[in-house]
Amino acid sequence: MRRVLEDEQYQVAILQDGRDAFTHVKNQLPDLLILDLKLGEISGQDILKQLKDDYVTEDIPVIVYTAAVLEAEEVNRLVTSNPRRYQGVHIVQKPFELENLLALVQQVLTEPVS
Repeated sequence: MRRVLEDEQYQVAILQDGRDAFTHVKNQLPDLLILDLKLGEISGQDILKQLKDDYVTEDIPVIVYTAAVLEAEEVNRLVTSNPRRYQGVHIVQKPFELENLLALVQQVLTEPVS
């Protein structure tokens, strides 16, 4: 995933540990976050909630990906239950084609900010 994005001239930062993800995102303010729901000690869903609860990070678009069907359904319920709060959140289920992810990244980064 990293190589595909870097080949398209995107700057990529990868965090190996979810514990510092919210702080890192808040300090860096990326144009887009690609978030795995399985992060070990903290869930990607918890990070997503933190991001959307904070006025500094609430507008950062997020592509959430997971192989876990139940987790994807939970995030989908979050998004559909409060579409205004979770605006800009996209869910991708593994396995996925990297070309499809790249197309979604390009789409998300060119969408007008509401």
